[in-house]
Amino acid sequence: MSIYINKDTRVITQGITGKTGQFHTEKCIEYANGKNCFVAGVNPKKAGEKIFDVPIFASVKDAAKETGATVSVIYVPPAGAAAAIWEAVEADLDLAICITEGIPVRDMLEVRNKMKAKEAAGGKKTLLLGPNCPGLITPGEIKIGIMPGHIHMPGRVGVVSRSGTLTYEAVAQLTELGVGQSTAVGIGGDPINGLKHIDVMKAFNDDPNTDAVIMIGEIGGPDEAEAAMWCKDHMKKPVVGFIAGVTAPPGKRMGHAGALISGGADTADAKLAIMEECGFKITRNPSEMGKLLKELI
Repeated sequence: MSIYINKDTRVITQGITGKTGQFHTEKCIEYANGKNCFVAGVNPKKAGEKIFDVPIFASVKDAAKETGATVSVIYVPPAGAAAAIWEAVEADLDLAICITEGIPVRDMLEVRNKMKAKEAAGGKKTLLLGPNCPGLITPGEIKIGIMPGHIHMPGRVGVVSRSGTLTYEAVAQLTELGVGQSTAVGIGGDPINGLKHIDVMKAFNDDPNTDAVIMIGEIGGPDEAEAAMWCKDHMKKPVVGFIAGVTAPPGKRMGHAGALISGGADTADAKLAIMEECGFKITRNPSEMGKLLKELI
């Protein structure tokens, strides 16, 4: 079992006809139950056509109405990606997963404010994963995003990370040790994003089929500390914690737009200290994440 998605999830690809959208949609269709899961694409100029036997619709609303899809994945280029997120929200989907990197912060601010206003007015809440994220996968059932499918193995350990490559690293270590994953979630590293560590940790805590979690963060921002504080009081499962950027000097910007130390509680050392105080098993060495987790279960 899993959080957010499973083998019965029906998915729309926004940007399916672009180079990136085509490449990754094909890989997702080839993985596990992907052929049944990916049911629609969106491109207003190519409505009525098909790609990989997937019908293309003029809008997300049309695609959802015709296919019953509840999740969309977005590969639309940065200039139009925020509008694509809003289109998914307006179509009342359960979850929108935005892979696109480089969306202007102002565009994301506008979308986030519109999403909040829609909710406040009693509209349906659409969860957003990303932007600038690798997506998520429930091994053996469905993958939505750009992660390599072959490194995953079905099991009972959850993985959540701000860094795409470190998600793959943790998963590959677990699989090598014979420890399968329930769901791996890449939340992305942009300063304004959807689901945070705390949201995913709550979902893993509530999931009867997840026994333990690896939580990976980065320098910059309060998200990891907030998730750790919540876990201290509520998390019923063991957690291994790692923060990337231990050696980054204050004021240094890392690869992600959100990973900028302002000095204070958002350094790697400060976050690791908070995680340890909150009962996490922490490591400063990313190559030990899988081994530590295996020792805990």
